[in-house]
Amino acid sequence: MSTASVIARPGAVLADLIPASRVRDAALVLGGAVLTGLAAQIAVPVPGSPVPVTGQTFAALLVGTALGARRGVLSLALYAVAGVVGVPWFAGGGSGAGAVSFGYVLGMILASAAVGALARRGADRSPLRMAGTMLLGEAIIYAIGVPYLALAAHMSLTQAIAAGLTPFLIGDALKAALAMGLLPTAWKLTSKR
Repeated sequence: MSTASVIARPGAVLADLIPASRVRDAALVLGGAVLTGLAAQIAVPVPGSPVPVTGQTFAALLVGTALGARRGVLSLALYAVAGVVGVPWFAGGGSGAGAVSFGYVLGMILASAAVGALARRGADRSPLRMAGTMLLGEAIIYAIGVPYLALAAHMSLTQAIAAGLTPFLIGDALKAALAMGLLPTAWKLTSKR
């Protein structure tokens, strides 16, 4: 199948531009998990918060969008399971389910499903729709991560919002802006081939 026919086909995501096979899908799932793990190593501490700023959420949302919901969920689930069993690729080289930020990892799995499903509906092909897709994905991550942080760190919900949401809003806006340019541009470049 040519790139032009994949682009014209409704329901395609960027990963569908690669000829289909089980090997392709396995490589994409593993690659998405590795990308997320590598991006998590970009970790900057936030004063007053046990949660650092990382590249992991951006990578997770890109994985979900580029691979689609099914492969994105498998990729982020692999990332989570491998991290729980000891691969040191959570933020700052951490592993295990005991970290107060593990809820964000769980949220990334659900977020990848949502952004992947929206990408199959063309949300990754225009800047404005891509921004909305990224912001929805971020909201899902926070909806799981912040309450988990409150429970794991013995904080009130207000304290968890102050420590695990508010300091990250500007960065999330920048991530959405980057995605607004990145994914629609990737589609434009592939359509010219």
